[in-house]
Amino acid sequence: MLVTGAHGGLGTAASVGCARAGATVVLLGRKVPRLNRVYDAVAAAGAEPLLYPLDLEGASADDYAELAQRIETELGRLDGVLHCAANFPGLTPLLQTDPAAFARAIHVNLTARWWLTQACIPLLAKADDAAVVLVLDDLARVGQAYWGGYGLAQHALAGMVGMLQGELANSKIRVSGLQPGPLRTPLRAKAYVEESDRIAKDPEAAAQSCVTLLSAAGSAHRGQIWAPTE
Repeated sequence: MLVTGAHGGLGTAASVGCARAGATVVLLGRKVPRLNRVYDAVAAAGAEPLLYPLDLEGASADDYAELAQRIETELGRLDGVLHCAANFPGLTPLLQTDPAAFARAIHVNLTARWWLTQACIPLLAKADDAAVVLVLDDLARVGQAYWGGYGLAQHALAGMVGMLQGELANSKIRVSGLQPGPLRTPLRAKAYVEESDRIAKDPEAAAQSCVTLLSAAGSAHRGQIWAPTE
């Protein structure tokens, strides 16, 4: 199981949840010290993970091909990819957005997710039941003013769920989106004052939803964006 943004709030919780469910987890992230801490947490949950430091902003298509090759060498196949990595610089009017920041948000949140998924499709095809899960923000919220490249990328990702599932309909790979609701993470803190944010939950509350979509039970949400109510 490959988890991107593994040292983020949801990425950490989901990685531990997958380990507790018996999965071998590949932890992908750009900050090695934080990845090491997640490694310890996952190992304590009963499964020794693999570390793969990678900065999605600067990674090329060749880097993702190398990632897939290394995973194949170590594990032979891949049962799932959980996309938790995200880039959100903060609320900014489009007219005042730095062009580089806009491009970075589109790339990390959309292009990099697809490049990585594309590279991993052959590995996923080797599994009896494989899943690609895209974690999404609340589309109604991020489609409003000031959400910039991050918001636009989220809407494109939602379109990718149905598009990719349609193209993989005759394969053993299923695609779904997860809209976990407001979580108490550093990303959300860039848009909301944490002290007054009463509706956000701890990331651990969404970890089981990630495990569900990655497991065989996730077939019920094939080609859909799931927003659990509990």
